[in-house]
Amino acid sequence: MSDETNGQQVVVLTLGEERYALPIQRVQEIIRYIQPRSVSSPQACIRGVISLRGRIVPVYDLAARLGIAATIDEHTKIVIVETESETAGIVVDHVEEVLTVQRDQIETVPGAANSSDAIIKIGEQLVVLLDPAAICHKVELAA
Repeated sequence: MSDETNGQQVVVLTLGEERYALPIQRVQEIIRYIQPRSVSSPQACIRGVISLRGRIVPVYDLAARLGIAATIDEHTKIVIVETESETAGIVVDHVEEVLTVQRDQIETVPGAANSSDAIIKIGEQLVVLLDPAAICHKVELAA
């Protein structure tokens, strides 16, 4: 219980040369990359949809959302996240580790982009804590 009162667990991932984190309570599972089925969407960051145990799950291209160049290779993963309104997949280059970070390592950034909650200081490195709900806001997919 002390971990929950003093800090939180995060999943650390990479995208390009940058490190990001997602709150572990929002991560349902991590799967190997499979090519999503293309769908028509007004948002460029929607890569498509996949079938996950019979459910249709939208897949978001986090690199496109953040303006980062990314490549698909054997290390690419889809992180399945839960938000209040949906289950969605987020394409990432690599999943590194699960860490417990203390409150004093987490700092909110005034005026930060919608998709980030805060910055985490891990050693000498700054890691952006992402908000899955902001990345995966509900999008209508055209049939």
